[in-house]
Amino acid sequence: VGAEMCIRDSKIKPGTTFQAAHLIHQMGKLYEEAGQRSSTRVYWSGGSLPGPKDIIYMEWTEEAIRPPRRKGHKLPEGIGDLVQQLRPMQEETYIEFYSIFDPEVHVA
Repeated sequence: VGAEMCIRDSKIKPGTTFQAAHLIHQMGKLYEEAGQRSSTRVYWSGGSLPGPKDIIYMEWTEEAIRPPRRKGHKLPEGIGDLVQQLRPMQEETYIEFYSIFDPEVHVA
């Protein structure tokens, strides 16, 4: 069984990086505490670092990609409040998925 890397990208309004990163970090922790995600990391570039400006990334791994609106799935308590606080700072959000190479699973 392989693993998948998931990266949530959030294009945010200039000047809101730290506030938005804090909210996104809190969201990741709520998912972790609910047992719905592996350990999450939040990071960005831009400003004094090279890279795209005003984009915050949250990444985690999953054993399989599953739809968030699947039957019986419940969002962790408090996520809706954090999303509402983040929404005015966000210009766009999307998610990327990647397969993680494992030489024990993936053969040439």
